[in-house]
Amino acid sequence: MGGVNPYIQKVNVVKPVQPYTITYINEETNETVEFVVDPEKIPYGRTGLDGSILDIAEAAGVEIDHSCGGVCACATCHVYVTEGLETCPPATEDEEDMLDTARAVTPESRLSCQCVPNGTRNITVIVPAWNKNLVKEGH
Repeated sequence: MGGVNPYIQKVNVVKPVQPYTITYINEETNETVEFVVDPEKIPYGRTGLDGSILDIAEAAGVEIDHSCGGVCACATCHVYVTEGLETCPPATEDEEDMLDTARAVTPESRLSCQCVPNGTRNITVIVPAWNKNLVKEGH
């Protein structure tokens, strides 16, 4: 599933023009994945906004749950952007409304489907340990 939710405010995205690195840290396993984002390859997939943390995570092989398919209709893709948050546009009111339903929200909380870094510096993202859908087909 993927696409854009036509019922929410459009995110004011500035697309990157130079490569940058996203470091994903899995809080549960402490596994770290570094992925160099090539602006020429955006979008990497069809989940979340083009160039979003979720879009890039799927290309990097990093699992972030996203029950709604990345259209800002739930809060399962909640992550913490611990470095480089200033390179992302502010959360829209719709994203903030969804974050209100998320657990353990901090000032670094974002929905990975809506957060699109502009690539002016590297970023670090923590995928919370509880961000796992343990009831999936095929497990």
